Amino acid sequence: MMTTATLSAQDGKATTVKKTFSRATSVSILIDSDVSIIWALLTNASDFPRWNSTVLSIDGEIKVGEKIKLKSYLDPDRTFKIKIKEIIKDQKMVWGDAMGTRVFTLTKTEKGVLFSMDEKIASPMFPLFAGQIPSFDESFEKYAADLKKEAELIAKGK
Repeated sequence: MMTTATLSAQDGKATTVKKTFSRATSVSILIDSDVSIIWALLTNASDFPRWNSTVLSIDGEIKVGEKIKLKSYLDPDRTFKIKIKEIIKDQKMVWGDAMGTRVFTLTKTEKGVLFSMDEKIASPMFPLFAGQIPSFDESFEKYAADLKKEAELIAKGK
């Protein structure tokens, strides 16, 4: 599993590391907002399409053990069925499916909250379909920028 320290992309620029049986994408961005505001945005599924330009819809609740159905602009004809695997309030959320795991982390700093999102797709079968999976870099960058913009607007009282 990736960590923010080993695969961190700063200032909202995504990085991807490709290997034979996996691909890992990461993005981090500093957000001038309270951690509780950011956390509320990340865990309110029904509100995602309003502020997040990468998400068409999410059905379900973001709670440990629950499954959500997510439609993304990256592949609008596909519904991703994602299980919420771990939640540590205001700090970390992990979700994924049989192929991949996405980890969201919030770290308080002196200059704000560092939001990091890391996803690893891995499988012995990965080389067979790797070419069919679009790059996540642009989507991750939009996701981070959208979250920053919305959280900072809320923090400033719009």
